Amino acid sequence: MPPKVKTEQERLQTRIAILDAARELFVERSVEAVTMREIARRVGYSPTAIYLHFRDKDALIRELCDADFLTLAQELRAIENIADPIERLHALGVGYIRFAVSHPNHYRLLFMTPQVNCDPDHSGIETGNPEQDAYAHLRAMVEGAHAADKFRVELNDPGLIAQTLWAGLHGVCSLDIAKKQDCWVDWRPFEARVAQMQDTLLRGLLREPR
Repeated sequence: MPPKVKTEQERLQTRIAILDAARELFVERSVEAVTMREIARRVGYSPTAIYLHFRDKDALIRELCDADFLTLAQELRAIENIADPIERLHALGVGYIRFAVSHPNHYRLLFMTPQVNCDPDHSGIETGNPEQDAYAHLRAMVEGAHAADKFRVELNDPGLIAQTLWAGLHGVCSLDIAKKQDCWVDWRPFEARVAQMQDTLLRGLLREPR
């Protein structure tokens, strides 16, 4: 009998399964160490079959990064209707942290796996478009708050402000993902750590702290 022809939905499900398996393996063992054969084995496919979906490992990595960056950007779009620029920044931080907590393997791959090149400039993501580029979204929020004179008068570099906020968010997320099971740290509740970090950063940046 000839092989059964897969429907478009079945092909999509197979593609997603390959991406999910690749993400898990990259996080577990590093991008350089994982082969396409291992990814195929993880999802129960032959090495030949996986190449029907991805030309090579670089193509798989690019699509994986694109998908994960878009997932993050979509998490942050819910804040667009908030009028106050500082409330928007706070809500953006909450959305970023929610993405990290609900998609820890996505977050590890994008921001905690140094071997993989997930630079949007080398992917299908439209760099600078806040609907696809999460950093552009953060930068736009900061520029809006800066234009509204919300930051201390000596803070006149929106890029530096955005990267300072990102560093604080990333610190809380990466510590929780990588170290929350470590018993040698008496971790305070995650929500308390998030709230205090955001409050401390904003108090240090704002012209009139809340």
